[in-house]
Amino acid sequence: MQESNNVKAIEMGKTSKGPSKTAETIAMVRVGESRRPEDERICYDPYAIRFISQEVLAFATCNPEKYRAFLAQKERLVPGAGNSIVARVRYFDDVVNSSIGGGLEQLVILGAGYDTRAYRIEGLNNVRIFEVDQPATQKIKVEKIKEIFGSLPGHVTYVPVDIGVDKLSQRLLESGYDLSRKTLFIVEGLFMYLPPGTVDETLSFIAHNSGRSGAIVFDYIPESVVDGTCELEAGRNWQKGVTDVGEPFLFGIKRGSLKPFSHKGDSRTLRTLPAKITRRHISSEKTRTGKLIAFYRSLMLWLSKIAN
Repeated sequence: MQESNNVKAIEMGKTSKGPSKTAETIAMVRVGESRRPEDERICYDPYAIRFISQEVLAFATCNPEKYRAFLAQKERLVPGAGNSIVARVRYFDDVVNSSIGGGLEQLVILGAGYDTRAYRIEGLNNVRIFEVDQPATQKIKVEKIKEIFGSLPGHVTYVPVDIGVDKLSQRLLESGYDLSRKTLFIVEGLFMYLPPGTVDETLSFIAHNSGRSGAIVFDYIPESVVDGTCELEAGRNWQKGVTDVGEPFLFGIKRGSLKPFSHKGDSRTLRTLPAKITRRHISSEKTRTGKLIAFYRSLMLWLSKIAN
């Protein structure tokens, strides 16, 4: 019974009442990648293991064959899922590093989960960072950060927000967010779980409140995965898997269309950069090969001034 409960804990997604198990699962992927030799690994996160519960670590350590079988089953259902998560982490890390060199003043991480960029990327200690997440998950995050460093870093502000329920703009402004500063928004593994209206509101706020030449980077899935018309079995399996744990995909982008991001207001618009295919991003620097989810994408949008 105990082993069954541990497997269930690994499989469970986030809930509105408790901390995110999805965040823990993503951290586990980073742990696995970080244990690879330096010349093989795609990303490195020395803190990820601190966010894994002792219960899950004990199960993986004491039952390695069962844990490997669990991972293999997930890989069969959605081939390339683990590699895609690793590729996403590296892609987002590179965007952050590039932004630091470009004069970044603020970083907002939406749906931060157990993201550790604020603590492991050199140069971010001089950037004002806002980590936005649901209260239950953020409470665990804050406790772990205190354990790791002895105290909370002064350059990071933790903003508890239930996106879609709470007013993001109000909570950020109350926390000291500066509308005039050059800002990068990171939205990793979040938009696909939000209703289209909430995504629209979030993008609208970002477009009008990011300082000059701000930007947003996020990952997305095709609309066909959301509505069940995806021709690939992996897409249907993925939607079924997240639906079974109470977290169905709600938002996707129609193939060949970026219409949802054509926001225009008094003085700003979202200018789309070409989508980045994470396989190409990694294969240019690493010799290790492996499957990625065929339809998985990352996107970068720059916020540019336009004429009234």
